[in-house]
Amino acid sequence: REFLRAISHFAATLRESFLQQSSFELQLWNNYFHLAVAFLTQDSLQLENFSQAKRSSILAKYGDMRAAIGAAIRDMWYNLGHRKIEFIPAMVGPILEMTLVPEPQLRRSTIPIFFDMMLCEHRLTGSFSRFEDELLRKLDSEVEGGRGDEQYKQLFESILLDCCRGHPELAEPGESFVALATGLLERLLDYRAVMNDENKTYSMSCTVNLL
Repeated sequence: REFLRAISHFAATLRESFLQQSSFELQLWNNYFHLAVAFLTQDSLQLENFSQAKRSSILAKYGDMRAAIGAAIRDMWYNLGHRKIEFIPAMVGPILEMTLVPEPQLRRSTIPIFFDMMLCEHRLTGSFSRFEDELLRKLDSEVEGGRGDEQYKQLFESILLDCCRGHPELAEPGESFVALATGLLERLLDYRAVMNDENKTYSMSCTVNLL
């Protein structure tokens, strides 16, 4: 809780003193995002790994601090305004790591950051290829590391499709990207499930599908 309070203080200082054109500090903002994501993803906050009794006790005393820091990261991202492009594609991986935390409300509030990244890059360059390449690359390593599940795939697909369909310039390329990313995620999850199963009858089929 003390770390959360400190990170909130850092965030306020960044907004007040290091956001304007003359005082912007890219490295400080970058450090903030990495610190906040590291806080959110630390083992001691992953409540689903605890017993029901311990989870209930922590929630009663502290609440789910992941939701609080996730909302703060989202708000800080939107505060960047035209500076967002300076964090693409470098921040794609940390944001992906955050959205993969298995807390539904956190996922719903932070997955839209991906669309904002797509929109930001597309408005400046006419495409979002840097974002797309980085997300697909990071998705591969994150799922291989044990993160991601069917619920994430469904939320990722539904949220991003809704966002893309609301912007005519991104409707077609956005839908193609979402289909590509969810297809990859589905095959990665299938492959991981088979490789963790003692019966590897379908491992070659999953490998071929993934390739």
